Amino acid sequence: MPKKVIATVSLAGCFGCHMSLLDIDERLLELIELVEFNKSPLTDLKTFTKECDIGLVEGGCCNDENVHTLIEFRKHCKTLVAVGECAIMGGLPGMRNLIPLKECLDESYLGGPTTAAGNPGRLIPADPDLPKILNRVYPCHEVVKMDAFLPGCPPRADLIWDALVALVTGTELKLPYETFKFD
Repeated sequence: MPKKVIATVSLAGCFGCHMSLLDIDERLLELIELVEFNKSPLTDLKTFTKECDIGLVEGGCCNDENVHTLIEFRKHCKTLVAVGECAIMGGLPGMRNLIPLKECLDESYLGGPTTAAGNPGRLIPADPDLPKILNRVYPCHEVVKMDAFLPGCPPRADLIWDALVALVTGTELKLPYETFKFD
């Protein structure tokens, strides 16, 4: 049986979901027997080199570059999985959705306690090479169709492992309470 091809990406988030993937520890060796990683920060491949069976997306969309990246993932991945609360609901970056964008930028670049020394010209960055910040942080399913969702901040390593094994082998994912409880 040929190996399934997996791609991963981190959008507007903290990279904690990728750390949880790495926390499957020695099972990474088992995973490598089942899959081949393609475009991913784990492989340092910056572009897709082939079509992928599974795409794991962590983080939401806070700028136009995130949106473009997510759309490309949807085009190149048969199954797309939102991993973690940032991808599912906007997470911590989405907290800025409660405040108008102009107010956020003003506080960050003009009114913050460290801005006087670090921004003597009192300018809000507007370089065309910088990604354009969106009016709000969008969860992934508001941008493209997502096929599965793994909750948690970050999801536990066991949940990621169980989900990957189910996706790779085509078996049903069983989610016992212990997999994602937070007691």
